[in-house]
Amino acid sequence: MIEIARLPKAELHVHIEGTLEPEQIFAFAERNGVALKYANEAALRAAYQFSNLQSFLDLYYQTMSVLRTERDFEELTLAYLKRARAQKVRHAEIFFDPQAHLQRGIGFETVIDGLWSALARSERDFSVSTKLIMCFLRDLPQHSAMETFELALLYQERIVAVGLDSAELGNPPSKFHAVFERARANGFLAVAHAGEEGPPSYVWQALDDLKVARIDHGVRAMEDPRLVERLRRTRVPLTVCPLSNLRLRVVPSLEVHPLKSMLDAGLVATVNSDDPAYFGGYAGENYVRAGQALGLCDDEMLQLARNSFQASFIDDATKAAHMAELAAVASGAA
Repeated sequence: MIEIARLPKAELHVHIEGTLEPEQIFAFAERNGVALKYANEAALRAAYQFSNLQSFLDLYYQTMSVLRTERDFEELTLAYLKRARAQKVRHAEIFFDPQAHLQRGIGFETVIDGLWSALARSERDFSVSTKLIMCFLRDLPQHSAMETFELALLYQERIVAVGLDSAELGNPPSKFHAVFERARANGFLAVAHAGEEGPPSYVWQALDDLKVARIDHGVRAMEDPRLVERLRRTRVPLTVCPLSNLRLRVVPSLEVHPLKSMLDAGLVATVNSDDPAYFGGYAGENYVRAGQALGLCDDEMLQLARNSFQASFIDDATKAAHMAELAAVASGAA
Protein backbone atom coordinates (compact mmCIF):
# COMPACT_ATOMS: atom_id res chain seq x y z
CA MET A 1 0.00 0.00 0.00
CA ILE A 2 1.21 3.49 -0.85
CA GLU A 3 1.40 5.94 2.01
CA ILE A 4 -0.54 8.81 0.45
CA ALA A 5 1.24 11.46 2.49
CA ARG A 6 4.58 10.35 0.94
CA LEU A 7 3.48 10.92 -2.65
CA PRO A 8 5.49 13.66 -4.39
CA LYS A 9 3.01 16.05 -5.97
CA ALA A 10 2.47 19.42 -7.62
CA GLU A 11 -0.13 21.85 -6.36
CA LEU A 12 -1.73 23.85 -9.16
CA HIS A 13 -4.65 25.55 -7.42
CA VAL A 14 -3.84 27.42 -4.23
CA HIS A 15 -4.65 31.05 -3.47
CA ILE A 16 -1.84 32.53 -1.39
CA GLU A 17 -4.33 34.76 0.42
CA GLY A 18 -6.29 31.60 1.23
CA THR A 19 -3.33 30.24 3.23
CA LEU A 20 -3.76 33.02 5.79
CA GLU A 21 -4.15 31.14 9.06
CA PRO A 22 -5.97 32.68 12.08
CA GLU A 23 -2.69 32.93 14.00
CA GLN A 24 -1.21 35.00 11.18
CA ILE A 25 -4.34 37.11 10.86
CA PHE A 26 -4.10 38.21 14.48
CA ALA A 27 -0.33 38.67 14.35
CA PHE A 28 -0.49 40.82 11.21
CA ALA A 29 -3.47 42.77 12.57
CA GLU A 30 -1.55 43.64 15.73
CA ARG A 31 1.58 44.59 13.81
CA ASN A 32 -0.33 46.75 11.34
CA GLY A 33 -2.88 48.27 13.70
CA VAL A 34 -5.88 46.64 12.02
CA ALA A 35 -9.02 46.20 14.12
CA LEU A 36 -10.70 42.81 13.80
CA LYS A 37 -14.33 42.02 14.56
CA TYR A 38 -13.39 38.70 16.19
CA ALA A 39 -12.17 38.55 19.79
CA ASN A 40 -9.70 35.71 19.29
CA GLU A 41 -8.60 32.92 16.97
CA ALA A 42 -11.26 30.52 18.24
CA ALA A 43 -14.01 33.02 17.47
CA LEU A 44 -12.62 33.52 13.99
CA ARG A 45 -12.42 29.80 13.31
CA ALA A 46 -15.99 29.45 14.47
CA ALA A 47 -17.00 31.76 11.61
CA TYR A 48 -15.67 29.27 9.04
CA GLN A 49 -19.15 27.88 8.40
CA PHE A 50 -19.93 28.58 4.76
CA SER A 51 -23.19 28.09 2.89
CA ASN A 52 -21.76 28.80 -0.58
CA LEU A 53 -18.88 30.48 -2.37
CA GLN A 54 -20.12 34.01 -1.68
CA SER A 55 -20.38 33.44 2.07
CA PHE A 56 -16.73 32.40 2.05
CA LEU A 57 -15.63 35.32 -0.12
CA ASP A 58 -17.24 37.80 2.28
CA LEU A 59 -14.98 36.56 5.09
CA TYR A 60 -11.98 36.02 2.79
CA TYR A 61 -11.84 39.66 1.70
CA GLN A 62 -12.43 40.82 5.27
CA THR A 63 -9.54 38.88 6.80
CA MET A 64 -7.28 39.77 3.88
CA SER A 65 -7.33 43.37 5.14
CA VAL A 66 -4.51 42.56 7.60
CA LEU A 67 -2.04 42.17 4.69
CA ARG A 68 -0.42 45.59 4.35
CA THR A 69 3.34 45.36 3.77
CA GLU A 70 5.91 43.46 1.72
CA ARG A 71 6.91 41.71 4.93
CA ASP A 72 3.35 40.43 5.40
CA PHE A 73 3.21 38.93 1.92
CA GLU A 74 6.68 37.44 2.28
CA GLU A 75 5.89 35.81 5.64
CA LEU A 76 2.56 34.52 4.33
CA THR A 77 4.30 32.86 1.38
CA LEU A 78 7.12 31.42 3.48
CA ALA A 79 4.59 29.81 5.80
CA TYR A 80 2.83 28.17 2.85
CA LEU A 81 6.10 26.90 1.38
CA LYS A 82 7.08 25.36 4.72
CA ARG A 83 3.77 23.44 4.83
CA ALA A 84 4.10 22.47 1.18
CA ARG A 85 7.55 20.99 1.75
CA ALA A 86 6.27 18.96 4.71
CA GLN A 87 3.51 17.50 2.50
CA LYS A 88 5.86 16.49 -0.34
CA VAL A 89 4.73 19.25 -2.69
CA ARG A 90 7.60 19.50 -5.16
CA HIS A 91 6.13 22.27 -7.32
CA ALA A 92 3.45 24.90 -6.63
CA GLU A 93 1.65 27.24 -9.03
CA ILE A 94 0.28 29.94 -6.78
CA PHE A 95 -2.60 32.34 -7.40
CA PHE A 96 -2.67 35.90 -6.12
CA ASP A 97 -5.42 38.54 -6.32
CA PRO A 98 -3.89 42.00 -6.85
CA GLN A 99 -7.23 43.76 -7.39
CA ALA A 100 -8.34 42.83 -3.88
CA HIS A 101 -5.28 44.65 -2.54
CA LEU A 102 -5.35 47.57 -4.97
CA GLN A 103 -8.89 48.33 -3.80
CA ARG A 104 -7.49 48.70 -0.28
CA GLY A 105 -4.76 51.09 -1.38
CA ILE A 106 -1.98 48.48 -1.34
CA GLY A 107 0.32 48.93 -4.32
CA PHE A 108 0.87 46.18 -6.89
CA GLU A 109 4.60 46.39 -6.24
CA THR A 110 4.10 45.83 -2.51
CA VAL A 111 2.20 42.63 -3.17
CA ILE A 112 4.42 41.12 -5.83
CA ASP A 113 7.72 42.17 -4.26
CA GLY A 114 6.64 40.58 -0.99
CA LEU A 115 5.60 37.37 -2.70
CA TRP A 116 8.77 37.30 -4.78
CA SER A 117 11.00 37.73 -1.75
CA ALA A 118 9.85 34.26 -0.71
CA LEU A 119 9.35 32.61 -4.11
CA ALA A 120 12.80 33.60 -5.39
CA ARG A 121 14.38 31.33 -2.78
CA SER A 122 11.71 28.62 -2.57
CA GLU A 123 13.77 25.97 -4.37
CA ARG A 124 16.89 26.68 -2.32
CA ASP A 125 15.19 26.86 1.08
CA PHE A 126 12.24 24.49 0.65
CA SER A 127 13.00 22.28 -2.38
CA VAL A 128 9.73 23.53 -3.89
CA SER A 129 9.78 25.10 -7.35
CA THR A 130 7.10 27.72 -7.95
CA LYS A 131 5.28 29.73 -10.57
CA LEU A 132 2.98 32.70 -10.00
CA ILE A 133 -0.47 33.16 -11.55
CA MET A 134 -2.25 36.50 -11.36
CA CYS A 135 -6.03 36.21 -11.12
CA PHE A 136 -8.63 38.74 -12.18
CA LEU A 137 -11.68 39.17 -9.94
CA ARG A 138 -14.65 38.21 -12.11
CA ASP A 139 -17.16 40.22 -10.07
CA LEU A 140 -15.36 43.43 -11.06
CA PRO A 141 -15.65 45.00 -14.54
CA GLN A 142 -13.30 43.98 -17.33
CA HIS A 143 -11.77 47.46 -17.41
CA SER A 144 -10.51 46.89 -13.86
CA ALA A 145 -8.88 43.65 -15.02
CA MET A 146 -7.32 45.47 -17.98
CA GLU A 147 -5.90 48.19 -15.71
CA THR A 148 -4.43 45.51 -13.45
CA PHE A 149 -2.95 43.74 -16.44
CA GLU A 150 -1.11 46.94 -17.40
CA LEU A 151 0.55 46.87 -13.98
CA ALA A 152 1.43 43.19 -14.37
CA LEU A 153 3.30 43.87 -17.62
CA LEU A 154 6.00 45.55 -15.53
CA TYR A 155 6.58 42.23 -13.75
CA GLN A 156 6.06 39.80 -16.61
CA GLU A 157 9.20 37.82 -15.83
CA ARG A 158 7.64 36.84 -12.49
CA ILE A 159 4.15 35.86 -13.69
CA VAL A 160 3.57 32.79 -15.85
CA ALA A 161 -0.18 33.05 -16.41
CA VAL A 162 -3.38 34.96 -15.79
CA GLY A 163 -6.43 33.42 -14.16
CA LEU A 164 -10.03 34.20 -13.24
CA ASP A 165 -11.54 33.73 -9.79
CA SER A 166 -13.99 35.13 -7.18
CA ALA A 167 -17.81 35.04 -7.41
CA GLU A 168 -18.66 32.78 -10.34
CA LEU A 169 -22.46 32.94 -10.64
CA GLY A 170 -23.53 35.72 -12.99
CA ASN A 171 -19.95 36.41 -14.06
CA PRO A 172 -19.27 34.20 -17.09
CA PRO A 173 -15.77 33.80 -18.53
CA SER A 174 -16.86 35.47 -21.78
CA LYS A 175 -17.02 38.76 -19.86
CA PHE A 176 -13.20 38.76 -19.88
CA HIS A 177 -12.51 37.77 -23.47
CA ALA A 178 -10.59 40.95 -24.36
CA VAL A 179 -8.21 40.98 -21.39
CA PHE A 180 -7.40 37.28 -21.79
CA GLU A 181 -6.79 37.79 -25.51
CA ARG A 182 -4.40 40.61 -24.68
CA ALA A 183 -2.64 38.54 -22.03
CA ARG A 184 -2.11 35.62 -24.40
CA ALA A 185 -0.83 38.00 -27.09
CA ASN A 186 1.77 39.18 -24.58
CA GLY A 187 2.97 35.66 -23.86
CA PHE A 188 1.02 34.80 -20.71
CA LEU A 189 -0.60 31.41 -20.32
CA ALA A 190 -4.23 31.31 -19.22
CA VAL A 191 -6.32 29.39 -16.70
CA ALA A 192 -9.78 30.08 -15.28
CA HIS A 193 -12.09 29.00 -12.48
CA ALA A 194 -15.16 27.52 -14.16
CA GLY A 195 -17.78 24.92 -13.35
CA GLU A 196 -17.50 25.21 -9.56
CA GLU A 197 -20.88 26.80 -8.86
CA GLY A 198 -21.33 28.02 -12.42
CA PRO A 199 -22.84 25.73 -15.09
CA PRO A 200 -21.00 23.59 -17.65
CA SER A 201 -21.49 26.40 -20.17
CA TYR A 202 -18.93 28.42 -18.20
CA VAL A 203 -16.37 25.68 -18.83
CA TRP A 204 -17.14 25.81 -22.55
CA GLN A 205 -16.64 29.59 -22.47
CA ALA A 206 -13.33 29.28 -20.63
CA LEU A 207 -12.13 26.87 -23.31
CA ASP A 208 -13.49 28.70 -26.35
CA ASP A 209 -13.52 32.38 -25.37
CA LEU A 210 -10.52 32.52 -23.05
CA LYS A 211 -8.57 29.61 -24.61
CA VAL A 212 -7.31 28.42 -21.24
CA ALA A 213 -4.68 25.74 -20.74
CA ARG A 214 -6.37 24.46 -17.57
CA ILE A 215 -9.78 24.58 -15.91
CA ASP A 216 -9.76 25.36 -12.19
CA HIS A 217 -12.40 23.26 -10.37
CA GLY A 218 -14.54 22.09 -13.31
CA VAL A 219 -16.56 19.62 -11.23
CA ARG A 220 -19.83 20.58 -12.94
CA ALA A 221 -18.34 19.65 -16.31
CA MET A 222 -19.43 16.11 -15.45
CA GLU A 223 -23.04 17.16 -16.07
CA ASP A 224 -22.36 17.55 -19.81
CA PRO A 225 -21.29 14.36 -21.66
CA ARG A 226 -20.12 16.33 -24.71
CA LEU A 227 -17.93 18.49 -22.50
CA VAL A 228 -16.51 15.45 -20.72
CA GLU A 229 -15.60 13.93 -24.07
CA ARG A 230 -13.93 17.15 -25.19
CA LEU A 231 -11.89 17.37 -21.97
CA ARG A 232 -10.89 13.73 -22.36
CA ARG A 233 -9.91 14.14 -26.00
CA THR A 234 -8.00 17.42 -25.61
CA ARG A 235 -6.40 16.48 -22.27
CA VAL A 236 -7.19 19.88 -20.74
CA PRO A 237 -6.46 19.41 -17.02
CA LEU A 238 -8.85 20.11 -14.15
CA THR A 239 -7.49 21.43 -10.85
CA VAL A 240 -9.97 19.86 -8.44
CA CYS A 241 -10.24 20.92 -4.78
CA PRO A 242 -12.22 18.29 -2.82
CA LEU A 243 -12.25 19.87 0.65
CA SER A 244 -13.16 23.24 -0.85
CA ASN A 245 -16.06 21.65 -2.70
CA LEU A 246 -17.22 20.06 0.54
CA ARG A 247 -16.92 23.18 2.70
CA LEU A 248 -18.64 25.40 0.12
CA ARG A 249 -21.40 22.81 -0.36
CA VAL A 250 -20.69 22.18 -4.01
CA VAL A 251 -21.00 18.51 -2.98
CA PRO A 252 -22.93 17.19 0.05
CA SER A 253 -20.16 14.77 1.02
CA LEU A 254 -16.77 13.62 -0.19
CA GLU A 255 -18.23 10.16 -0.80
CA VAL A 256 -20.19 11.55 -3.77
CA HIS A 257 -17.48 13.87 -5.07
CA PRO A 258 -16.97 13.45 -8.87
CA LEU A 259 -13.18 13.05 -8.62
CA LYS A 260 -13.27 9.28 -9.14
CA SER A 261 -15.74 9.67 -12.01
CA MET A 262 -13.33 12.12 -13.61
CA LEU A 263 -10.53 9.57 -13.44
CA ASP A 264 -12.80 6.82 -14.72
CA ALA A 265 -13.72 9.06 -17.67
CA GLY A 266 -10.05 9.51 -18.55
CA LEU A 267 -9.86 13.19 -17.55
CA VAL A 268 -6.64 14.81 -16.36
CA ALA A 269 -7.90 15.51 -12.84
CA THR A 270 -5.57 16.81 -10.14
CA VAL A 271 -5.99 17.36 -6.39
CA ASN A 272 -5.33 20.73 -4.77
CA SER A 273 -6.20 22.77 -1.68
CA ASP A 274 -7.70 26.06 -2.98
CA ASP A 275 -7.93 28.13 0.24
CA PRO A 276 -6.57 25.64 2.77
CA ALA A 277 -6.60 27.83 5.87
CA TYR A 278 -10.39 28.11 5.53
CA PHE A 279 -11.34 24.69 4.17
CA GLY A 280 -9.67 22.29 6.58
CA GLY A 281 -6.59 21.07 4.81
CA TYR A 282 -3.61 21.60 2.55
CA ALA A 283 -2.70 19.41 -0.43
CA GLY A 284 -1.85 16.39 1.67
CA GLU A 285 -5.14 16.39 3.57
CA ASN A 286 -7.03 16.72 0.28
CA TYR A 287 -5.30 13.63 -1.10
CA VAL A 288 -5.84 11.61 2.06
CA ARG A 289 -9.45 12.50 2.74
CA ALA A 290 -10.61 12.28 -0.88
CA GLY A 291 -8.76 9.00 -1.34
CA GLN A 292 -10.34 7.50 1.75
CA ALA A 293 -13.86 8.77 1.06
CA LEU A 294 -13.85 7.58 -2.56
CA GLY A 295 -11.96 4.34 -1.96
CA LEU A 296 -9.27 5.26 -4.46
CA CYS A 297 -6.70 2.52 -5.08
CA ASP A 298 -2.94 2.98 -5.25
CA ASP A 299 -2.98 3.24 -9.04
CA GLU A 300 -5.59 6.01 -8.89
CA MET A 301 -3.64 7.94 -6.26
CA LEU A 302 -0.49 7.62 -8.34
CA GLN A 303 -2.40 8.80 -11.39
CA LEU A 304 -3.53 11.92 -9.54
CA ALA A 305 0.07 12.69 -8.58
CA ARG A 306 1.28 12.03 -12.14
CA ASN A 307 -1.49 14.25 -13.48
CA SER A 308 -0.39 17.07 -11.18
CA PHE A 309 3.06 17.18 -12.77
CA GLN A 310 1.81 16.61 -16.32
CA ALA A 311 -0.71 19.47 -15.92
CA SER A 312 1.89 21.89 -14.57
CA PHE A 313 3.71 24.62 -16.48
CA ILE A 314 7.18 23.15 -15.83
CA ASP A 315 9.42 21.89 -18.63
CA ASP A 316 9.41 18.30 -19.87
CA ALA A 317 12.77 17.39 -18.36
CA THR A 318 11.65 18.49 -14.90
CA LYS A 319 8.38 16.62 -15.33
CA ALA A 320 10.33 13.48 -16.20
CA ALA A 321 12.43 13.84 -13.04
CA HIS A 322 9.30 14.10 -10.90
CA MET A 323 7.79 11.10 -12.67
CA ALA A 324 10.92 9.10 -11.87
CA GLU A 325 10.59 10.00 -8.19
CA LEU A 326 6.95 8.91 -8.24
CA ALA A 327 7.90 5.63 -9.86
CA ALA A 328 10.48 5.04 -7.14
CA VAL A 329 7.89 5.67 -4.42
CA ALA A 330 5.49 3.27 -6.11
CA SER A 331 8.19 0.61 -6.47
CA GLY A 332 9.14 0.94 -2.82
CA ALA A 333 5.54 0.43 -1.76
CA ALA A 334 5.01 -2.65 -3.94
